[in-house]
Amino acid sequence: MRLPAFRAYVVSRAASGAAMTIVQAAIAWQVYEISGSTLQLGLIGLVRFVPALGVSLLGGAAADVYDRRKIIQLAQIAPLLATFVVLAAIATGQVSLLLLYGVVLVSGLASSFENPARQALLPQIVPREVFTNAITVNSTVQSLSFVTGPTVAGALIGWSGEGAAYAASALCTVVAVGSLLFVRVVETTTEQRSVTWAMIREGISFVTHRPVLLGAMTLDMFAVILGGAKALLPVYATDILHVGAVGYGILSGSLEVGALLMSGAMILLPPVKQTGRFLLGSVAAFGLATIAFGLARSFPVAVVAYALVGMSDQVSVVMRQTTIQLATPDALRGRVTAVNSVFISASNQLGMVESGLVAAVTSATFAVVSGGVGCIAVVAAMTAGIPSLRRYRIDGATNDEDSEMAAG
Repeated sequence: MRLPAFRAYVVSRAASGAAMTIVQAAIAWQVYEISGSTLQLGLIGLVRFVPALGVSLLGGAAADVYDRRKIIQLAQIAPLLATFVVLAAIATGQVSLLLLYGVVLVSGLASSFENPARQALLPQIVPREVFTNAITVNSTVQSLSFVTGPTVAGALIGWSGEGAAYAASALCTVVAVGSLLFVRVVETTTEQRSVTWAMIREGISFVTHRPVLLGAMTLDMFAVILGGAKALLPVYATDILHVGAVGYGILSGSLEVGALLMSGAMILLPPVKQTGRFLLGSVAAFGLATIAFGLARSFPVAVVAYALVGMSDQVSVVMRQTTIQLATPDALRGRVTAVNSVFISASNQLGMVESGLVAAVTSATFAVVSGGVGCIAVVAAMTAGIPSLRRYRIDGATNDEDSEMAAG
């Protein structure tokens, strides 16, 4: 935090994260308020995920060619304008599901460019010797913003309606864009002057030829697809726990509270070296915590269980991000980050679709609990199917074919 560029970067990341989660919480609340349908809640994830399938790879390639700061700033202008459109619709009483899904689509497209550029920018402003700490601090601040966003959204919706939540999101976006003006980076040179499909294929190849890296991404993706309960939070707040909009905000934020607490613990504790074992163990804990949340009928129990979901997920996030960024040359960093973003988007957004569909056919409780069970089954399959992932250490002490692959 003594580095001025890193401080400005962190402020921008915090404001951007708060803006994004405020809008996501407000949209989920409005969709369920208008439709009363769990299936419609699940479709939010599908609409947001579709752009990530291809556009994220294009965004990653762009991050390896053009100024990453400018990409981030331009990408945030699109959701800012969409927010103003929703505010106008609220003022005139013309809010519709189609409009809300349109905002989700625009935000997804913008994130496909913003996320690879933002993650690839960090190694340009932080020295390698403190990069792991920078990842952890950045993740902690991000978790804090993700806590603040849904909580603020719920409080503002309960106090003054959805319009206040969107206005707060717009203000946070302005701060995020302005903060990047103070970020100074170590310039890198590239012979590439335009985005090509060959560039995109090169980034994909880099990931697919490293079993541990690919395995970690795949593990996270399928575990969260099956164990994701985020789409059903409005159902739990309204129909199961009966806690209203404020309770919905608290419940949404509890996931990031858990992630924040775990981030703080990881800063204080010695670095984890047995990365593979901890990764698999944390994903198994994620599944168990998801089951506990699904069965909860007390609001405090649900909040604690959902916080445990966030704590277990945070362990894998820090390890995975550090490995990806430091194991990738700067010329490929945007593209590899984009591949990881596709996995992350698939896990988060398709998880919402899966939860909504299963809940529509059965019930919200069955959808969440069965997802947690499926998550544990994925851990067992990955442990048996990729032994090198289980043995993987961040210090490289016992790595086998992956260390040779990375060296090559």
